[in-house]
Amino acid sequence: MSVPYFLDTNILIYAAMGREHAEPKRKRARDLIAGDEFGTSSQVLQEFYVNVRRKAHIGLSASRALAWIERLEQLPLVETDMALIKAAIILSERYRISYWDAAVIAAAERLQAPILYTEDLNHGQSYGTVRALNPFAGV
Repeated sequence: MSVPYFLDTNILIYAAMGREHAEPKRKRARDLIAGDEFGTSSQVLQEFYVNVRRKAHIGLSASRALAWIERLEQLPLVETDMALIKAAIILSERYRISYWDAAVIAAAERLQAPILYTEDLNHGQSYGTVRALNPFAGV
């Protein structure tokens, strides 16, 4: 399976925010989730839930957060398995990045996504077959 891009947790969090917070980023994130079919991972959905529930300025109820996750799980989704864990460890060591960022890259690679939208990695840098882009650069 191949997707045009993979979305990291922070993009989904901005999309879920209310209009009163970070409006330019929220709008850009909403455009990305409304666009072409994209992929994500079970790790990203877990991080999304924890963050939208924990951060008071986002304030999603558990039921609203679950509704977001139920919509997102309909898209191409990479589950965490041993092969992904091992690939993430290798990527983490190769690029000297956190294991968690490497796991996102490994998931994007599995979906053959050439682009990973994220704020967490170097904008424009390629990590194997995946190029990290910050969709908010210049916003």
